[in-house]
Amino acid sequence: MTDISITAMGPRQFGVKVREGETETNHKVTVPDSLVDDLQLADDDLERVVHESFAFLLEREPASSILPEFSLNEISRYFPEYSEELTTRLA
Repeated sequence: MTDISITAMGPRQFGVKVREGETETNHKVTVPDSLVDDLQLADDDLERVVHESFAFLLEREPASSILPEFSLNEISRYFPEYSEELTTRLA
């Protein structure tokens, strides 16, 4: 089972800990203004956006392959379907 823990670190910055069995990875992510504007999100929705983004990534790759630090808008460079899928997950 995979456990995703999210901790606010600052404005639109989050620490994410992913535990898959005995393996644990740590990541620092930023939710860019453009994503917040495009999805018309409130600040209290950002943790959910980060969680759903990591769930999306973990369906496609192991946690150890996820960059240790990145902005969520970088995901669509690797997975073009990300924006559409995120919109569906948040609906």
